[in-house]
Amino acid sequence: MPRAAIEDNERMSLRIAPAAKAKLLRAAALRDTDLTNFVTQSALREAEAVIAEAEAVKVSERDYLRILDLLENPPKPNARLRAAVAALPDTL
Repeated sequence: MPRAAIEDNERMSLRIAPAAKAKLLRAAALRDTDLTNFVTQSALREAEAVIAEAEAVKVSERDYLRILDLLENPPKPNARLRAAVAALPDTL
């Protein structure tokens, strides 16, 4: 299970090789921004992509059609499902 990253301040420290920092500084300059903004925006784009990928459910076309069919034509409840529903606590 992923850990939630919780920080109580707005500062983040990184250790980075001089060559990598130089490359980031050059890229930031080419974008006419500072290093903090360049790294933050780049990291946020990657974070959005990672989150979107983790939250997306990917299925084959065959499975997609099966899911649609089950949503449109659900099977009748069997004994196990009826027992599970009966075991639920009353919420009203």
